Amino acid sequence: MSWWEVNRLVTPLLAGVGSWPMAGTPAWCSLAQDDPAKWAALLDAAQHWALRVETCQQAHAEASRDISAAADWSAVARDLRRHAAAARAGAYIRREAS
Repeated sequence: MSWWEVNRLVTPLLAGVGSWPMAGTPAWCSLAQDDPAKWAALLDAAQHWALRVETCQQAHAEASRDISAAADWSAVARDLRRHAAAARAGAYIRREAS
């Protein structure tokens, strides 16, 4: 998602309208279907949505990198497989207090 590209497209279109109510508000609902302010409100909402999606994608990517770096996940998987195999074989596995 690229908010910047959305913004570049809608900014010139919004500049020609001047002002508009927030999409979905009573003021917006009362506008005629062909009122440029009604459509500008939708374009403005679209660019805000693009920004929200882009920032969420960035946050998810950062969280993914942090989780990836938090442990040696191959070793964790090996330990879990070893533990499961021992449990299936009937081995006594002492519990440790956490």
